Amino acid sequence: QVQLVESGGGLVQPGGSLRLSCAGFGFTLSSFATDWYRQAPGNKRELVAQMTRAGATNYADSVKGRFTVSRDNPKNTVYLLMTNLKPEDTAVYYCTTERAPGYWGQGTQVTVSS
Repeated sequence: QVQLVESGGGLVQPGGSLRLSCAGFGFTLSSFATDWYRQAPGNKRELVAQMTRAGATNYADSVKGRFTVSRDNPKNTVYLLMTNLKPEDTAVYYCTTERAPGYWGQGTQVTVSS
């Protein structure tokens, strides 16, 4: 059974950094594209970053230059490194896999506040 578990969120001051993790279970993460989304209260879910099977990455304009997606194949985990965080980055962050369209994990809360 496919499962994704996000972790690494928390409270951070503006300008700070966090690294989110997306661990895959029941399948090989690197065999499929992985996307990172976020949803702030009252807003729609927003695609912020993607990593293809080949390892190519794409970013939303709002996070380009600040967020970096990486993958650790032995750990079957994809990471989202977020730097220079801003209050508008506050949201619940989710990862998804093309292995299981429509599947959403529990997400991890990121709060950027002084």
